[in-house]
Amino acid sequence: MRLFDTHTHLDAPQFDEDREQVIARALEAGVSKMINIGFNRETIPTTMKLAESYDYIYAAVGWHPVDAIDMKEEDMDWIASLCSHKKVVAIGEIGLDYYWDTSPKEVQHEVFRKQIGMARELKMPICIHNRDAHEDVVRILREEKASEIGGVMHSFSGSWETAKMCLDLGFHLSFGGPVTFKNARVPKEVLAQTPMDRLLIETDSPYLTPHPFRGKRNESAHVKLVAEAAAEIKGIDLQELAEITYANALERFGIV
Repeated sequence: MRLFDTHTHLDAPQFDEDREQVIARALEAGVSKMINIGFNRETIPTTMKLAESYDYIYAAVGWHPVDAIDMKEEDMDWIASLCSHKKVVAIGEIGLDYYWDTSPKEVQHEVFRKQIGMARELKMPICIHNRDAHEDVVRILREEKASEIGGVMHSFSGSWETAKMCLDLGFHLSFGGPVTFKNARVPKEVLAQTPMDRLLIETDSPYLTPHPFRGKRNESAHVKLVAEAAAEIKGIDLQELAEITYANALERFGIV
């Protein structure tokens, strides 16, 4: 069985004491590929180092909406230059975050639009962070013609109505720990209706830890728990769910 964790933060300080063991546990659990996300001035270099150190770890680089207020023009140029690296497979995570009040909305919108434009120029898929901003995220994706490149709605948390709009724009929907929560009715309903060829799984580790480890540090090995929950929701066996989502990730990120 092969699993693909399409969104993780293995460079996070939570893993400083045991990073190699965490990666080893992921491999033991059947996770044969991972995408680490570099999203600001601090995490892009550490993400690139991981991708260059491990054959099975890939990189996405972008500028997180929480940090939008700190972004400078040279940071855009830096991200663009990294996109020619053979291990960089997406621009992200980018988007909008209305939960953490750290960057004004208009600044978030500007940085989001600029990065979509850059991705279109470079023909790179994008990884979308969307927290409490469903309407504006979809609107900006439409206005900036993001359907030309597509990408992934990371840790999708919206309604089926929002999901349909994202699918219409050519995006994949990625699900993580919340689909294992007993009370997470909406993510489970959306996952159930998501077409199999647009479904991805992830951990967002060290965050969004799945049941039964909720409240503890998440890690990439736990993507197997997400896969098990997704397989149950879809009414198929784990092996089939794993193979389909693995193939979807390879295709979406252009990994040969």
